[in-house]
Amino acid sequence: MVVVTEGDASPAICTDNGPMLKKIGVQQLTLGMHLKEFCGSWMEHPFWRTGFVITDSKDIASILASSIKEVWIDCDKGLDVAQGEAAVSEAESEAQVEAEMQQAAQSRRTVAPVSTAAELERAASICMQSKQAVISMFQEARMGKAIDVGGAQQMVEEISDSVSANPGALISLARLKTVDDYTYMHSVAVCAMMVALAKQLGLDEKETRAAGLSGLLHDLGKATMPMDVLNKPGKLTDAEFAIIKTHPQEGHRMLLGVSNVDSMVLDVCLHHHEKTDGSGYPKGLKGDEISLFAKMGAVCDVYDAITSNRPYKAGWDPAESLRKMAEWANGHFDPKVFQGFVKSLGIYPIGSLVQLSSGRLGVVVEQTGKSLTTPAVKVFFSTKSNMRIVPEVVDLSRPGTLEKIVSREDPAKWRFADLNELWSGLPSAR
Repeated sequence: MVVVTEGDASPAICTDNGPMLKKIGVQQLTLGMHLKEFCGSWMEHPFWRTGFVITDSKDIASILASSIKEVWIDCDKGLDVAQGEAAVSEAESEAQVEAEMQQAAQSRRTVAPVSTAAELERAASICMQSKQAVISMFQEARMGKAIDVGGAQQMVEEISDSVSANPGALISLARLKTVDDYTYMHSVAVCAMMVALAKQLGLDEKETRAAGLSGLLHDLGKATMPMDVLNKPGKLTDAEFAIIKTHPQEGHRMLLGVSNVDSMVLDVCLHHHEKTDGSGYPKGLKGDEISLFAKMGAVCDVYDAITSNRPYKAGWDPAESLRKMAEWANGHFDPKVFQGFVKSLGIYPIGSLVQLSSGRLGVVVEQTGKSLTTPAVKVFFSTKSNMRIVPEVVDLSRPGTLEKIVSREDPAKWRFADLNELWSGLPSAR
């Protein structure tokens, strides 16, 4: 039987034996429809999640204003198209919709390697939209709403594609977070680093995407933490730290309530603070008791934390951070995972301040792929004359290049206010 509201042109609930999933034009959207999927890139529409009933006309207006032309609706969970209107196409199962979406996504993707400079603009856009999406995700988690893993996975797809094109661009930009948006951008940064590390370790495509999702959701439990403790500008008391240490269990608990969550995502959420010497939390696991993916999460989580500005300290230089992490590696990190992490970023990650053998200072702008010690460096200061010089990019990997890096430099010592703009080329990279 068909249930119809007043008037033949009104939307209706689908018949019990008819197709439940329909692709329609966005002009056909009405209040009460259950929007299952957008037909287009996650970057093209204004919502981080999919799978919701449209209850606000402003949502329809936002979709109409976007570049999205078609959507899938589930009329088993919401209204059908108006009587007499035809759908663009119909599907008998969710598997059919998923297959079509995957095929469309593959045809859109252009992941040929590009330079950091070429990828930075797209990476900046992904960072901005991902931050807003994670903010919405955390807000919904605080209100007790279930996490939309499908929407989060689409976010991971965009981040993964950017990392495939150039790992340095998005990872470096995500490090430029403010104190206020640390919790949200930290999730984006760890997602990107998990994808890059998974590729470096030779994991397959499915594992790489799951690693990215693990990074995006690893700190979900912080949504339940008291905001005054989470954003405290000073050192936490023992009691406050005890509260914060419960966030892995809280995140794990929330994800257990979501269907079809990969076991890797659950594992990383619960165990990303474990250390190989058994001094971590919440279980005090040691060595091989910790999964490969949790070990990956631990490395990515720590690196982003120490390179980011926090309420109580300024972030460390990327190269100096890797040096310090190497000192901790035997007790904190799995050596092979840490080695893979360094290879994925370079010994001198993008944004590192270095001094060359000529006495010039520069900031690393690109990994050349030929050697971990020969990145491309944008020089801009002479220590001999103690003056700024015209910026010039020096590719240390090029044959015949006589210069080499002789030291890392502490940005706090030199206080170059435009250091981030020098390597990113973006006036407001945040």
